[in-house]
Amino acid sequence: MGVKLLLEKAHVPGIRYFETYRKEGGYRAVEKALKQMDPASIVEEVKKSGLRGRGGAGFPAGMKWSFIAKPEGVPRHLVCNADESEPGTFKDRYLMEFIPHLLIEGLIVSSFALGSNDTYIYIRGEYAWIVDILEQAIEEAKANGFLGKNILGTGFDCNIYVQRGAGAYICGEETALIESLEGKRGNPRIKPPFPAIEGLWRRPTVVNNVETLAAVVPIINMGGDEYAKIGVGRSTGTKLISACGNINKPGVYEIDMTISVEEFIYSDEYCGGIANGKRLKACIPGGSSVPILPANLLLKTAKGETRYMNYESLSDGGFATGSMMGSGGFIVLDEDQCIVKNTYTLARFYRHESCGQCSPCREGTGWMEKILKNIDTGKGKMSDIDLLWDIQRKIEGNTICPLGDAAAWPVAAAIRHFRDEFEWHVNHPEEAQKRNYGLAHYADPIHVPA
Repeated sequence: MGVKLLLEKAHVPGIRYFETYRKEGGYRAVEKALKQMDPASIVEEVKKSGLRGRGGAGFPAGMKWSFIAKPEGVPRHLVCNADESEPGTFKDRYLMEFIPHLLIEGLIVSSFALGSNDTYIYIRGEYAWIVDILEQAIEEAKANGFLGKNILGTGFDCNIYVQRGAGAYICGEETALIESLEGKRGNPRIKPPFPAIEGLWRRPTVVNNVETLAAVVPIINMGGDEYAKIGVGRSTGTKLISACGNINKPGVYEIDMTISVEEFIYSDEYCGGIANGKRLKACIPGGSSVPILPANLLLKTAKGETRYMNYESLSDGGFATGSMMGSGGFIVLDEDQCIVKNTYTLARFYRHESCGQCSPCREGTGWMEKILKNIDTGKGKMSDIDLLWDIQRKIEGNTICPLGDAAAWPVAAAIRHFRDEFEWHVNHPEEAQKRNYGLAHYADPIHVPA
């Protein structure tokens, strides 16, 4: 069994409640941070840990914290991004539902480090039942002296508020989240200024996701140097993976990022292999917005080296032969899955969720959806494939926020690695339209492990 820092106690009976969480060692990090450390030393420990943001970008958390402005007399804020809307990603929900006090503890420590007296959890609107769980945990922490005025007699005041979103994927982008939290339409802001300078109500603000803030607890308890010893290279600590798709054991797994992709998919400790005895065709390793990889490039890099479940290995070779760790949404596709149909499904999603601010995204996502629908239903032309490639290229890098990139990358990777499948749809329109075709012949042996 691998190292467990976040999920070790997740299934202890009653761990959702303060009394049990406290008996299991909970809130020790708050006591240590507030009584034995100062804010600067907490930030330094997070830096030493090498913790990278677990929401998708993988930016070093301690460095992000150090950017926050500290103007005299101006309040600062910490915002927890719990708007987990990336298709294929559900690990933050798991943490909040089963061990909410771990997040609350991480928020208190992080708030102290950043000087935030008013901290916010912005949660996905569809997570309605988790709002109740979080608010109960907040009230329990407050009743036991860990929130509110003069926490543990240290003079530090902190309140945590839960704000429910309205089901907009775009509000997972930190500036759109801030706009929504202020009561406005969730449109991303042009940067600079960055939130660390002007964020919530134009005050210095740090936005981190649930898993990142929960990881602060073991970092403070064990020390940044010890945390950095787990994992490999710049991929330190543990990472939660939401595994789903055509596997025998879908679920949330905590890995230390030293295991290979093949081990993660096929070992009984994790995914348990491909369901129904099928062969592996492809995988989207970091949530729907990252490039899909065919099995040969998922299990081996372009250099023939084993690919591991960490930031560097999954991105090795760039988007031509690699992908991203992203948010950890690991979507596995077996040999019968249609890449064209899956790409069309994702294109529909991104078209629907585009805020429409930027014309490349507003017009381009709709255009890609229409073309993919035509190809999927047997009405496409061979020139449509090149047109798709051209459209995605003109969206990527030309929008205010990364949603444009998120819409473009799946299309680019699907064409790059599975162009023959797109061509098959064009050349066999009747079979494509009837939906009764088997695509096992696209699971070429080069895509499939022995």
